[in-house]
Amino acid sequence: MSVEGWRTILVLGGIRSGKSEFAESLVADEANVRYVATSTLGEDDPEWAERISAHRHRRPEAWTTEEVGADPTRLTELVSAAGPDETLLVDDLGGWVSALLTGEATTAIVDLAGALGDCRAQVVVVSPEVGLSLVPTTDLGRAFADTIGIANQAVAAACDAVVLVVAGQPTWLKNTVAKPREEPLPEVLTPTVAEPPTVVEPTPKVVETPANGVEPATGDALTAPTMALPMVATGLVIQPGMDLPMPDEHAGPSASTRLATLDVAGAGLGALERVVTFAAATQGTGSPVPWRSVRVLLLQGDHDGGAAAGTTPGESARRADLARAGEGALARLAAEAGASLQVVEAPTAAPMELGPALAADAVESALRQGWRLAEQAADSGVDIIVLAACGAGTEAAAAAVLAATAGAEPAAVLGRVIAPGGRVNDTAWMLRCAAVRDAVHRTRHSSRGAKEVLAELGGGDIAVATGVLLGATARRTPVLIDGPVGVAAGLVSRDLAGQARHWCLLPDHGGHPAVKLAADVLGLEPLLNLRLDLGEGATALAALPLLRAALTLGAGLPAHPTLASDSA
Repeated sequence: MSVEGWRTILVLGGIRSGKSEFAESLVADEANVRYVATSTLGEDDPEWAERISAHRHRRPEAWTTEEVGADPTRLTELVSAAGPDETLLVDDLGGWVSALLTGEATTAIVDLAGALGDCRAQVVVVSPEVGLSLVPTTDLGRAFADTIGIANQAVAAACDAVVLVVAGQPTWLKNTVAKPREEPLPEVLTPTVAEPPTVVEPTPKVVETPANGVEPATGDALTAPTMALPMVATGLVIQPGMDLPMPDEHAGPSASTRLATLDVAGAGLGALERVVTFAAATQGTGSPVPWRSVRVLLLQGDHDGGAAAGTTPGESARRADLARAGEGALARLAAEAGASLQVVEAPTAAPMELGPALAADAVESALRQGWRLAEQAADSGVDIIVLAACGAGTEAAAAAVLAATAGAEPAAVLGRVIAPGGRVNDTAWMLRCAAVRDAVHRTRHSSRGAKEVLAELGGGDIAVATGVLLGATARRTPVLIDGPVGVAAGLVSRDLAGQARHWCLLPDHGGHPAVKLAADVLGLEPLLNLRLDLGEGATALAALPLLRAALTLGAGLPAHPTLASDSA
């Protein structure tokens, strides 16, 4: 089955649209499939009988068949009685509705929808979509069209997912599918600063809300227009050239024009104007509002071998535990920003100088995990994601990705290794350089495709980060990046979906050579130059209050009186 964690799905389509074939493909991998045929044999119609025969020959021999054409009430009975280990394929509602036209169709439709809502089995229902055709010229034709339309609406409301098949191509109209078959995502934490006995929490100054303040847009993230939801909903492999959404190209310039009229004493927001135009484009409005719901995704995935030279064993796990406990720089900054924190364990990467860092199937799984993390954040109302990482060897892995995707010289993008206390460890730096050099040489004839780069060099944390960027792009959710893992994921994501980089914001490069080069390649100009080095993700959180302040001013300040009168 290509839909993860599915239970009930309605497959709509016109005549010869490929809807039946698509529905059959959905259950092809299920062990216990019962095919429910709703049409009669059609003894008086040889062509119809031939169609039914073709359907029968197409079904696997292991499937069992139930005929309900002579007694349409049996369909609801079969759905109600099906157990959790069964799969039903109902093909199709058109035949079922035809048999109901002589009886009480409305009651039967209501009963079927109720049975689907309560069903413990997996059910795929096929039905003709007749709403796009002309109104039938006969009484019977109009009765059928009206009844199948009512049935489709009732069944669609009861099903977890609805797909329309046109010319063999599925377009998903609804997706509320849960994913019970996936491994559970990490717990989302809301960290608080641990018992600061001598620190008094600051009390914000109360100010009057401007009369023309802009409230944030509301809406259901699942219903937001996107071409990516069908991809994850159907379980299709994340692949190069995906068509994901772009930010609104008109909202940014509109916001910039509005900023030029603000009633401020000075020249304006300076470099922070780009925060407002970025937020405008990603929010789709010329008057963007501050990000209020922030999710920090802390990726903890180590890299074995020379990439981790100079790191203390177990250090990344200690950092992750601190974050879970609400301690450490990242958790404290997250608490100060009112952000939720999610610690994500990524697969450990093998020594890249000796062989692939990650198996191909593990890359696929990591990409999907990252995508799901972004989806979960969007579903919970998060309006911006902060990408953080604390794995051992991440800088060397990012340098290898830069070498493979941007032609970088490893030694030029590997920052110096600083031990606790500020001591420089040049021996460890040379070991890291050697590991990256050997890995790049080992893969010199390998494909430079995104998944190949992740498998050979990038490893688990960069693969998960790439999935996060893609999933966030699909859900029109911006991402703050500020370290090697984030920018490496940005470089890899270009091959999969070039739109992803346009949803990324780089508050500060932190003086890191890999981040500076990757940002240049990605076209991401840092907003600040604080040169903080608090760990990946911490710089973004430290800058977040300033970014929010720029958005608050941009959204809340009125136009200068002279400009307002001119515009009037």
